[in-house]
Amino acid sequence: MKILITGTAGFIGSQTVGRFMEAGCDVIGMDNINDYYSTRLKYDRLKASGINESDIHYNRFTSSAKWPNYRFMKVDLEDSVSILQLFEEEQFDLVIHLAAQAGVRHSLVNPRSYVQSNMVGFFNVLEACRFSHVKKLLYASSSSIYGMTEKRLLSISDCVDKPVSLYAATKKSNELMAHVYSHLYGIATVGLRFFTVYGPWGRPDMAPFLFTDAILKEVPIKVFNHGDMQRDFTYIDDIVEGIFLVSKANLDECYSIFNIGNNAPVSLLDFIACLESELGKKARKEMLDMQPEDVVSTWADTREFVSATGYKPQTNINQGVKSFVKWYKEYYKAADAIDFSAGPKGN
Repeated sequence: MKILITGTAGFIGSQTVGRFMEAGCDVIGMDNINDYYSTRLKYDRLKASGINESDIHYNRFTSSAKWPNYRFMKVDLEDSVSILQLFEEEQFDLVIHLAAQAGVRHSLVNPRSYVQSNMVGFFNVLEACRFSHVKKLLYASSSSIYGMTEKRLLSISDCVDKPVSLYAATKKSNELMAHVYSHLYGIATVGLRFFTVYGPWGRPDMAPFLFTDAILKEVPIKVFNHGDMQRDFTYIDDIVEGIFLVSKANLDECYSIFNIGNNAPVSLLDFIACLESELGKKARKEMLDMQPEDVVSTWADTREFVSATGYKPQTNINQGVKSFVKWYKEYYKAADAIDFSAGPKGN
């Protein structure tokens, strides 16, 4: 089976490659390696999969030194000509679209990048799937599309018409666009609403990274809504296994949506306490009001996903935080020169 995975310099995409390599698949990865956060981390993720930075060139394949059946190409999703050419030449059986402009808060600073990457880029992927007759498309949606709601347990049957960030709005638009292409062209599309993914190789703009960095440096951490928040933290290995299993599932519908989460929300203050325990240091907390683009709670109703795949996440928050902190200390000890505080850039 030949598979395209987009976003393979990113957090989820880089780990997903390894799972499909284990299964003996022929995989092509792609990413534009943008500077939303430090590109050093992105290149190091690629290096871990056998792709050396010095060998990477735009719109040209780089073969992995680790896995013979893995090739990588640097390319922009907005480059419709290159995308169509790639699809026509390779004739993929499955496309796993994980590339996107990430970050809820950054969408306030640079909204145009979200429209270009998450909407125009997704349209280009859909068109390429259409013209090259791809059998199945899996794509990353997000728990953020549920917006502000009084419900705690979030179900795929809930109304998602009132997102509170442009990032969430672009993800909702992806689901609508996928529905149209499933209906008109018979492309089997599967949207995956991920819930607060964390773990080794994670993004430096996410809470686990920001909190760990601040605690070790003994600077205050920003705790929004005065800590009265919950997140359904989901460990990266469970997300990756979920992607793998749903790609293999025989689904009844041509258009499907699933929640992938731990189904066990954790309070923000409890999560901080877990980090404190692993780091052996207390956090200095700066209690702040709620941010307009944030939601109070996420909790995934995963019944449909479990029914389709038979899989439930295996990693609890204590195990996950322990693994993340271990990786963090090892990685940044070996890369002391990296400015890992580098964050989103605006225009």
